[in-house]
Amino acid sequence: MSLFEPEPRPHRRDEERPDVTQPLYPPPGAYPADEQPPGSLVRRAPQPDDSQPLQYPPQRYAPPQIPERELFMPASPRAVPGGRLPERVPDPYERALGERRTERAEMRATRESTTRIALIYPELLGTYGDGGNATVLTQRLRWRGLAAETVSVPAGEPVPTGCDIYLLGGGEDEPQTLAAEGLRRNNAIGRAVAGGAVVLAVCAGYQVIGESFPAGGRIHEGLALIGVETRRSFDPPDAQLPPRVVGDIAIDPDPSLGLPTILGYENHGGRTRALPGVRGFPFGRVLRGVGNGVPEGTDGHVDGRVIGTYLHGPVLAQNPALADLLLTMVHGSLPRLPGPPEVDALRTARLRALQVR
Repeated sequence: MSLFEPEPRPHRRDEERPDVTQPLYPPPGAYPADEQPPGSLVRRAPQPDDSQPLQYPPQRYAPPQIPERELFMPASPRAVPGGRLPERVPDPYERALGERRTERAEMRATRESTTRIALIYPELLGTYGDGGNATVLTQRLRWRGLAAETVSVPAGEPVPTGCDIYLLGGGEDEPQTLAAEGLRRNNAIGRAVAGGAVVLAVCAGYQVIGESFPAGGRIHEGLALIGVETRRSFDPPDAQLPPRVVGDIAIDPDPSLGLPTILGYENHGGRTRALPGVRGFPFGRVLRGVGNGVPEGTDGHVDGRVIGTYLHGPVLAQNPALADLLLTMVHGSLPRLPGPPEVDALRTARLRALQVR
């Protein structure tokens, strides 16, 4: 028997078998009486001769409170204090859904070789689903008719220097320390950047590509790809440490990047600041959230083709324009990629919910 297989549970003769002919979902009251979810089965009401009432398994998630068709409709005035709807916050880069063209964009290959996207140490730097960034980049290349390959680099394996884009994600203190030690051994990413490669580093990965970062009560050396340092706090030693940052974040990217508002979420305990006289500039100004946690109110750092940020999401799934920016660093100009209207609708709903401009 495998170590991870559960032990078989013997059937007891005196144990009543469940009535498998009756559907267990949805439980009573999950939906209004006049509204049933599509494809749902109607439960037979318990009959008077039933010996015992039907038992329901515990619900891990609460049933939806808003029907799907009403998800993007304006709220009722009665649900808003004062009886007025909140002002809609438009995205300055939003395009009217009616102007979206559904025809396939003209595809043209700008490179003959396959674009290689390296996912660095996913078992160490993949706690928050940042590996999805590789999926987004690969698929957006294939939709344009370009060949793409994701190269997963497990911990302990040498990092290749011939990839076009390198992705680092988030992780806890110990995995972050192990990742930094492994990446410092031969500085393969540093050599790749010197050769023109692109790097996107998120959260712990962002701290690792800086000069130094805290973990396990010590300060560890980073890769020094960008001139930033991270600490638990930059306040005086006798000051109380700031709380861990968890929640939604929205930033206004530096105008030179040509990006719309960037959305995501953050989960980190560090504070990051740029070192004096370093190259580059902050990724953006924080509209909601904490980001770097410095008085300037910024998030991330950009130096050439290296971008560090605290935004999870995965950030490229929530912000396809950022994904295309990374791809243009490799391929130059790319044809516009039309997307489904649901993407813009969801983005508009999030901007409105977060009340950011």
